[in-house]
Amino acid sequence: MSKKTCCFIGHREIEETEELKRLLYETIENLITKEMVDTFLFGSKSVFNYLCYTCVTDLKEKYPFIRRIFVRAEYPVINDDYLKYLHQFYEGTYYPSSVMGAGKAAYIKRNCKMIDESDFCVFYYNEDCL
Repeated sequence: MSKKTCCFIGHREIEETEELKRLLYETIENLITKEMVDTFLFGSKSVFNYLCYTCVTDLKEKYPFIRRIFVRAEYPVINDDYLKYLHQFYEGTYYPSSVMGAGKAAYIKRNCKMIDESDFCVFYYNEDCL
């Protein structure tokens, strides 16, 4: 069975609706059951990202084999205490080498790397949020 990866990219601020939550939950569950996705990559600094994390975490109870990976845009080297903290929420973490030295573009570089490493990407775009 071929395992696949999914990431999430969206606006920092979103209108959290029950409809959006339902659609996300259904989309993520479909990725797990129909598309064989077992790894979900997460960034930070986004309400959309947090909502997706919540959905994946809820689904992890039903599908315990799925993995949540935190892709850091900061801190190329982390100490054991921070790693232990992150492992309370994620099954893994890493810092892409392409982010090193990116300065203000670190989050953009991190997001591009997440997209490149994913078979699927769930996007949230709302032109009214711009």
